[in-house]
Amino acid sequence: MQISQFDMIRMQSLYENDVKFNLSETTVLPLKVSELLDGTDAVEHFISRELYYPEAQGSHLLRERIAQFYPDCKPENITVTNGGSEANYLTLWTLLEPGGRLACMIPNYMQAWGLGGAYADGVDAFRLVKQESAGHYRWALDLEELERAVSPGTNVILVTNPNNPTGSILTAAEMDAVVDIARKAGAWLVADEIYRGAEVEGPTTPSFWGRYEKVVITSGLSKAFGLGGLRTGWVVAPPELIAAFGIHFDYLTVTPTLLSDHLSAIVMEPQRRESILARTRDVIRTNLPQIEVWLSGQDDLFTYIRPEAGAFVYCDYTIPINSTELINRLRVEQSVLLTAGDQHGLDKGLRIGFGFGIEKTLRGLARVETLMRGLM
Repeated sequence: MQISQFDMIRMQSLYENDVKFNLSETTVLPLKVSELLDGTDAVEHFISRELYYPEAQGSHLLRERIAQFYPDCKPENITVTNGGSEANYLTLWTLLEPGGRLACMIPNYMQAWGLGGAYADGVDAFRLVKQESAGHYRWALDLEELERAVSPGTNVILVTNPNNPTGSILTAAEMDAVVDIARKAGAWLVADEIYRGAEVEGPTTPSFWGRYEKVVITSGLSKAFGLGGLRTGWVVAPPELIAAFGIHFDYLTVTPTLLSDHLSAIVMEPQRRESILARTRDVIRTNLPQIEVWLSGQDDLFTYIRPEAGAFVYCDYTIPINSTELINRLRVEQSVLLTAGDQHGLDKGLRIGFGFGIEKTLRGLARVETLMRGLM
């Protein structure tokens, strides 16, 4: 098996700790362990834990609390993984097969694109496109392209909702259309919902769970919850598929980690969960207007569609330079790390993360402006 390099993650792995301004993240400033344990009676219990192997699918308590985040979901529908990336890997490794094809939403976090090329006969793109209505722009699902992308050989359709890098959220009609197309094809519908709960406005994004008997949800604590260091992800699926995942998981990391399982169960207690997500939304709703003020002063350089979720914004730019070349120059010349349109299935654009300290973020963006104006 040959697998292509995952360009964005390889870049972040090499450079995110070397630059002065890392604006490539899509999460918010994380909580401390002491903050998670504050107000609980779990401190002594946590530090006195014996470090034995935990339950392979995650503790019953954690799975029960994750299930409460989804409609009509039970612990037997959950398996816990080491991060959302492992949830995606485990799901696609199990579902994709030679002779099958993956229909993949673009733009995206391109893990699924690489895995589809390795484990299936190929990958077919369907896209989000810029749509205007009464002067309002959004990233809309191209349903005609989705229908073309789903062929008789398609056995998995993958969507990311809310989307990375656009921050868009599918409408109810778009969600219904995706389900209808998956049902007609008899394909599995995999929905990466790791940004669910990080909305700029309005309620928590509806889940695809329960809308179709062949739906699989992947998610975790790294994005909307801002707790990537716990490395806790999960898959929500029918029980028979959860059992199949276990066979593959035995060849991977075998179990989640004991201490992360314990802390994650605290996070996913419903009242604490909603408190943490409210904190995330507060950071996004505080920082985004300041990013928009900055962007309004750069309207000769950038255009953008306001994100509906996530601590990031995707911007198209006007100068004649490839996006991967641009982010490499920004890293080398200005010590600023961004992700490139190329790394998401687009081209002349940048994804800007703004979930950490806004003053430092704006100082990093001033360096972006300096380089880009020098290239005009």
